Amino acid sequence: MNPITYQAKDDHLLNSERPFYNISTLKKEEMIINIGPQHPSTHGVLRLEILTDGEIVLDIIPHIGYLHRCFEKHAENLPYPQIIPFVDRLDYVASMNNEHAFVMGVEKMLGLEIIDKRIEYIRVLVAELNRISSHFVALGTYSLDLGSFTPFLWLMRDREHILRLLEWVSGARMLYNYIWCGGLYYDLPIGFEERCIEFINYMTIKMKEVEKLLFNNFIYKKRTANIGVLPLKLAINSGVTGPMLRASGLRFDIRKADKYSVYPEIEFEIPIGEGIVGTVGDCWDRSWVRYRECQESMKIIRQCLSKLIGEHKRTPEFDAHKNIPKKIRPIKQDFYIRAENPKGELGFYFRTDGKTDIPYRCKVRSCSFSNLSVLPSIAKGCILADVIAIIGSLDLIMGEVDR
Repeated sequence: MNPITYQAKDDHLLNSERPFYNISTLKKEEMIINIGPQHPSTHGVLRLEILTDGEIVLDIIPHIGYLHRCFEKHAENLPYPQIIPFVDRLDYVASMNNEHAFVMGVEKMLGLEIIDKRIEYIRVLVAELNRISSHFVALGTYSLDLGSFTPFLWLMRDREHILRLLEWVSGARMLYNYIWCGGLYYDLPIGFEERCIEFINYMTIKMKEVEKLLFNNFIYKKRTANIGVLPLKLAINSGVTGPMLRASGLRFDIRKADKYSVYPEIEFEIPIGEGIVGTVGDCWDRSWVRYRECQESMKIIRQCLSKLIGEHKRTPEFDAHKNIPKKIRPIKQDFYIRAENPKGELGFYFRTDGKTDIPYRCKVRSCSFSNLSVLPSIAKGCILADVIAIIGSLDLIMGEVDR
């Protein structure tokens, strides 16, 4: 059944045409069901308008616009260094990764050459810690969506270790403002490297337990295998990136493709979906890729720690503020920078007028927004209960969708 266009004259939120299902035209067994925006399985303020025929989903319309971060307009009224705290609030469970991408964009505009290697390794270290933390939230809440409580408790417990490490570094629990343009807020605390090694050794054992508990679970396999299959062609055409794209079989990672920061000096693999349990690109593959990426991030962290303890160790002369520009005045031009966030490609576009230290125009290419766009395509024809499994596998954060 095709949606009917209708003028929402009395709707205070909408003054234009929108797709709308007219109840009078529904067939005998068809219903309109709303899920969200206050629903734990929507992972944020997302409302889904679902047209069903009994238990079968005929169509889904995602409705966004309940959060209103207004990030881009904030950014167009603030100097670049003052934007960083707002960047944290886009994907608020991956704030370090957001900061890393934004700061690289500003440094590109200013033409800052290679930053001190110790600073770059610290940036990658904290970004990969935050990547693991983000994936733990994704896997833990996903298991909760499917009715399994123990993996959620285990993963949240281990995520707390990461949050404490990052709080030790920055002074904040989740919204860090740690990576600054040209440098860092401060060097690593004394003893941080040793504590981090202890955590990675601990997590290496715990990840094997999570694999047995979650991915070898019969019910988990039945709820995720062959569900919500995302074909590679559809993923590429829809702008899907990150673990969702790799789960569909494409070995693409911006850390490898663009070779930014010190990633070219670090060895790590790019996990992809292989259809081990079901079909390539299904819900199981998306979760499996995130799990494997946690293991690869631990490899990256070990290599960063090795460099920070050895070749680029702490010295009395090191100054995290040394390269921070006193005045930011980029030339008149358009700039774009992208980075591999836990959920996909996060990009920042700037237009500068060459006169002020405030962006004339700022635009965010958010990964969750593009990843959400494939939901109607991959959910059609499934049963209603599987919609929850599909939403959870997208790993959405609405802070960067309604930005």
